[in-house]
Amino acid sequence: MQSQTSPQPDTRVKPLVALRAIRALFRNKEDTGQVFKVVEALKGDSILRNFERFKASETGSKILGDRRQLIDTLCNKDYLANLPENSYGKAYQDFLTSEKLTAEGLVSASEEAPRWGSREADMALFTARLRDSHDLHHVLTGYGRNPVGELCTLTFSYPHTRNRGIGVLVLIGMFKIKKDMRDVPVFKIVRQAYRNGKKAAWLPGVDWEAMLPLPLEEVRRQLNILPPTEYQKIEKCLKCKEADYQSQHTGMPQPA
Repeated sequence: MQSQTSPQPDTRVKPLVALRAIRALFRNKEDTGQVFKVVEALKGDSILRNFERFKASETGSKILGDRRQLIDTLCNKDYLANLPENSYGKAYQDFLTSEKLTAEGLVSASEEAPRWGSREADMALFTARLRDSHDLHHVLTGYGRNPVGELCTLTFSYPHTRNRGIGVLVLIGMFKIKKDMRDVPVFKIVRQAYRNGKKAAWLPGVDWEAMLPLPLEEVRRQLNILPPTEYQKIEKCLKCKEADYQSQHTGMPQPA
């Protein structure tokens, strides 16, 4: 009798699947599930390569051995609320509150995309950490949730994952924002986000749980997160620009 082997990960690039998801995203930019579909369809072997690097690291090996799920900590509101005021975890909790988000929100959105990682426990744990750390990246890097901030957060992460799907989303996003907000120097802002991302520590391998109690500025120092100075120059006016754009396209004023 032949011995059974574990299913091999599907590393095929699926451009048609990505194209359908991109079209759906253009129809509804709030449909986060389509973002995950693009990333999944174009990932190739990038996640496999990153997983092998994670597994080989001391931190990654310990996290896998402990079966530690990042989402469990991020959903523990009592724990986060009792962290020091200047801590990374408290800043994360404040971010979720101000943006009316939950840690579980990304989990629901990601389930729209089939994930081969679910076939293998360690891979599933790693890909879940990548997903669940997205809003931690927002807080860490200083990029907000407006369209430019989301674009920069993806751009910052691209040197860490080299996922083609993220690269495609960044390219599309840059030209879309340039079309909608012509006076925003989006190319300059995104270029700095990419350069800052290249200089930072490898984020997929970070022990996020250990970082949460630390002062946010200390975490940034440890991970070599440089300030997003180009983004900060226009951050205050982005909310007004987004509201104006929404009003023009819906005919309805947007809430402040």
